Amino acid sequence: MHPNLITVFGGTGFLGSATVHQLLDAGHAVRIASRHPTRPATLQDHPRLEHCRADIRDDADVARAVEGAWGVVNAVSLYVEQRDLRFTTIHVEGAARLAREAHKASLERVIQISGIGTDIRSPSSYIRARAEGEAAVLRACPSAIIVRPSVLFGPGDGFVRNLASLAALPVIPLFGRGNTRLQPVHVTDIARAIAKLCADEPPTQHTFELGGADILTYRQIVTLVLTQLGRKRPMLPIPFTVWHALAAVASLLPNPPLTRDQLYLMQQDNIANPAFGTFANLGITPHSFEQSLPDCLPPH
Repeated sequence: MHPNLITVFGGTGFLGSATVHQLLDAGHAVRIASRHPTRPATLQDHPRLEHCRADIRDDADVARAVEGAWGVVNAVSLYVEQRDLRFTTIHVEGAARLAREAHKASLERVIQISGIGTDIRSPSSYIRARAEGEAAVLRACPSAIIVRPSVLFGPGDGFVRNLASLAALPVIPLFGRGNTRLQPVHVTDIARAIAKLCADEPPTQHTFELGGADILTYRQIVTLVLTQLGRKRPMLPIPFTVWHALAAVASLLPNPPLTRDQLYLMQQDNIANPAFGTFANLGITPHSFEQSLPDCLPPH
């Protein structure tokens, strides 16, 4: 057993897989715990990588996944509820179960990935569940570290790809007037931060809000994407009340392209609060959104 084994729940997802790479680069052994284990193509023969089939909804699975580990990262996320997968089940009960089993196993480091904007009073069931999950994790394991990223981007992401697909339209619809401020953060920077938080010396802060190098309005972000693609399109402000009506109709689809939870997130600024731990506390300089765009956009 490697003395610095980190179990990563959700290690096959967008952030989870980036975290696995960074932890391996930092010298850790990594155990990917997921319901459908798959070995990343770039890590087919890595000697310090193992897999564990585990469902965060099952006590025995979780206990087995953290057995013998030094630390654990919970990067499991659910953005759209399904018949057998609910926000409370994953973000509250599952997160608490993992923290509880990690605490019982005396793991040195427990890291819960959440998100900027979590609020127990939010009308969004997703946002409320993330806030309830944080509280449940800390009750089960008071030494746990909460990491709240801003909007994630990077090669293969959903955020930039969706914006690029809008560029095919003759007019770009905006959320409201497009004035919501975001602080997009590169997935690699969050993964690097998690690897730093898994260093031997524990951090002095226990909650980190991590945003990228730039604070931009949604309209500015759309403009940067259009410029990078070499396209000019008029932008049409659409009130949030209209968006919510559209999302209500879209919710009838098996895989809705837009949810009301996403709209609630877009109705408030998504910016890191410097009162919490930041990239500066970890000695990390985050990527620029504009400079990173060429690597994130599909060929055109």
